[in-house]
Amino acid sequence: MIGYWIGWIGVGFGILVPLPQLIKMIRTKSLNDISLGTYVLLVITMLCYLIHAIYIKSPVFTVAQSINLTTNSVVLLLLIRHRIRGL
Repeated sequence: MIGYWIGWIGVGFGILVPLPQLIKMIRTKSLNDISLGTYVLLVITMLCYLIHAIYIKSPVFTVAQSINLTTNSVVLLLLIRHRIRGL
């Protein structure tokens, strides 16, 4: 039972990870030092983890990956939009 709750605590901390970067990007509108390739790979990785979490029917990991995939996809889309406008 404790492992179950530790998993949900991990989800909470995991949700917080991309937020400082996302907030900084939105506030400063500066995306020059952010690696596009890193976020492409990160989003692909999270999508694979989400598919696996759904396959093994793990609510903890399904929720975590859904939220992290969403927030990191927003970062990726902002990066792409910035790069296209910068060309």
